[in-house]
Amino acid sequence: MPNGKPAGVRCIQLDADNKCMIFGQPERPAFCASLQPSNEMCGESQAQALAWLTRLEQLTQPTLLG
Repeated sequence: MPNGKPAGVRCIQLDADNKCMIFGQPERPAFCASLQPSNEMCGESQAQALAWLTRLEQLTQPTLLG
């Protein structure tokens, strides 16, 4: 996604099994490559992992200055 991935939008590089289709490729975004799995991030289920990532996206979303 040329301008980044908005929070709540599924990454276009994920396949049907939620695996990154560009893993290990040079075009993989630096942010994705820098993510290091941890117990906190992964939790005990896919639902917990998605909840953690959703919260991370919300916390790092740009804010509008008014």
